[in-house]
Amino acid sequence: MKPAKLTVMQTFLHLEKLMHIMKPYKFEDLPDILGTLSLRIENIERILKNNAKEDKEIDDNLLTIQDASKLLKLSVATIYSKVCRNELPVSKKGKRLYFQKTELLDWIKSGRIKTIAEIQKEVNNRLDKRY
Repeated sequence: MKPAKLTVMQTFLHLEKLMHIMKPYKFEDLPDILGTLSLRIENIERILKNNAKEDKEIDDNLLTIQDASKLLKLSVATIYSKVCRNELPVSKKGKRLYFQKTELLDWIKSGRIKTIAEIQKEVNNRLDKRY
């Protein structure tokens, strides 16, 4: 299961709540307490870094219409017309269009034309199955 994303504010509120729950400690307990807090802070930092990496990966995969135009080597107007005809996979948020890079690459691959050798191989396979 994916760890829940915590904002910095949620992290501080969580730490503040922990501080209120904590019972009074003796001076001799401070090294153990500091060790525990240090481990917890390291875990929080690791979670925040992982969340930042995931957000960056999502952002890297999300394209604007200008980015999609460059990737597909088509004009922005052509992209708009293909979107209107539902020929391109797109997400719309408000007035903005967003494209997933992987979906656009899959769309390009789906239009691949087979070679004569590939067609001949398919025909031979179908004929072999019949007889």
